[in-house]
Amino acid sequence: MRALALISGGLDSILAAKLIQNQGIEIIPINFKIPFCKKQDIASLIKEYMGLDLETIDISADFLNLLAQPKHGFGSNMNPCIDCKILMLQKAGQLLANFGAEFVVTGEVVGQRPMSQHRQALELIIKESGLAGLVVRPLCALLLPETVPEIKGWIKREKLLGLNGRSRKGQFSLAKEFKFEKFAQPAGGCSLTNPEFAKRIKDLIKHQELDMENVELLKIGRHFRISQEAKLIVGRNQKENNQLDEFLETGDYLFMPREDIAGPTALGKGKFDNSMIKLSSEIVARYCDCDKNKETSVLYRHFQAKDFETSVVEPAPEKILSKFRI
Repeated sequence: MRALALISGGLDSILAAKLIQNQGIEIIPINFKIPFCKKQDIASLIKEYMGLDLETIDISADFLNLLAQPKHGFGSNMNPCIDCKILMLQKAGQLLANFGAEFVVTGEVVGQRPMSQHRQALELIIKESGLAGLVVRPLCALLLPETVPEIKGWIKREKLLGLNGRSRKGQFSLAKEFKFEKFAQPAGGCSLTNPEFAKRIKDLIKHQELDMENVELLKIGRHFRISQEAKLIVGRNQKENNQLDEFLETGDYLFMPREDIAGPTALGKGKFDNSMIKLSSEIVARYCDCDKNKETSVLYRHFQAKDFETSVVEPAPEKILSKFRI
């Protein structure tokens, strides 16, 4: 008997999978990759704690499609938690036959999160996923109706748990019993819950720029919407400066200070005229190591140009940065 276990990287999903594995069920651990989760070494934990190889499946394209207009709305920021759960369970359902599995295991706990883990949301997620009766939530199963695996005796209900609410004591106690010493901190994964990052996502959606490349760019630098058709991304350190170089493509502009001045690289994307070039240079100058009350030289070039041109500007004042900063 096999089951697919959805592994987020946090403690709960690993505990849930381990509880079912301990009942003699062969577990296939799966991590669905989306572009908004912090990278964690989940595979090594699964190998260490369960002796299994983690299957990683990228569903970023499907997730971006739902992010533009999720059926069930957003959480406190731009996190479409209910639609995300439904998508992952739908994908898991499609994979059951591929892996020869009979049901799906998740690490949800009733009442743990306000949007997606209250009882009504859990019921809605199951209904819309098309997996009624085939999703086992071992950490809170005793508070929920029996599932097919329990009814048919594939797993024993009395060996499942009835955890409830936001307290983590039950999980930590179980982790100690299983001798799980390394695990990610709870609720640390999704950048869509971050208010500043959420503002940047809203800006992409508003300007119809929501695609994988632009999402990856959101993770780098300071972002400025300098016109309806132009955007400037300013590096915050040398690592980000180098990364911005890698994103340069046809139609883009690159900005940087003279060699004798320490400062950021900036990437201009969209339609730029002379006024946009001047404004971008002023913003770059503001973050250079120079006198903020004097003119300074900023180099810039179009992607297709071989040589840099020079823009001599005064650094932008804070009110200008605030006006355009996303």
